[in-house]
Amino acid sequence: MSSPTDTTSPTDITRDPYNLVVLDMAGTTVADGGLVEQAFSAAAQRLGVRPESDEHARQLAYVRATMGESKISVFRHLFGEEETAQRANTAFEEAYGELVDGGRIAPLPGAREAVERLTAEGRTVVLTTGFARTTQDAILTALGWQNLVPLTLCPADAGGRGRPFPDMVLAAFLRTGAVADVRRTVVAGDTSYDMLGGVRSGAGIVAGVLTGAHDQDLLTRHGATHVLGSVAELPDLIARAEA
Repeated sequence: MSSPTDTTSPTDITRDPYNLVVLDMAGTTVADGGLVEQAFSAAAQRLGVRPESDEHARQLAYVRATMGESKISVFRHLFGEEETAQRANTAFEEAYGELVDGGRIAPLPGAREAVERLTAEGRTVVLTTGFARTTQDAILTALGWQNLVPLTLCPADAGGRGRPFPDMVLAAFLRTGAVADVRRTVVAGDTSYDMLGGVRSGAGIVAGVLTGAHDQDLLTRHGATHVLGSVAELPDLIARAEA
C-alpha cells in the first residue's frame, strides 16, 4: 500500500494505443435498407397485429426509437408475456433472415476497408449486434465477413443483456485482452443505445455515425464523444486521438 509520501504515479494511459475497436453492425458497418422495420412488420402481423392499425403504428414507433437494443428486449416491452415475446422474436429473426438471404443487405461504403486498416494497424476489431446469433451469422455469411474479425458478439454471448447495457463492450474487453485499460477502447455505432453502451463501459472514444437510425443531436445527447459521417472516417479519428 502506498504511503502518503509515495510519489509513484499511475501509468499514463494516454500513451497507450486504442487497440480495441468495438463496432456495431446494422447501420454502422452494414446497410440493411430498413430491413429491421420490414421484418418487425412481418413478425407483428404473424402475431395478429394488422399492418395499417394504430397498434402497428405505435409498435413501429417504439422499434424505431429503440434501434440498437436487443430485439428480444424490444419484444418483451411490446408484447409483455414471455412466450408471446419469444414467438415475436423468432418470427422477426426468420423474416430478417429471409430478407438477408434474398440479397437485401450490403456493407456500408468504406466499412470493410476501415476494418482492414484498423486490423493492419495492430488493433483488434469486434463486431456486435442486437440480433440473435443466427441472424448475425446470416449477415456475416451474406457479406463474406466470416473471417473479417477475430470476434463477433450478440447479446447472448455477453450474458443476455444487449444495449444500452455495456455488457458486449466489456465482453470484448475481457475476451480479447487487446488493451490493459477499458479507456483505450473505441466504440462506434449509429444509435443512442450504442452511445449509452459505450459510455457505460468506460470506453475512451464513443463515436456516433450518421449512416443509420439516429441523428447528430440524439447521438451527442446520449454521450457521443465524436460524430462522424460514416465508419470510414474512424481510422483517421483514432490516429488523431493518438497523435
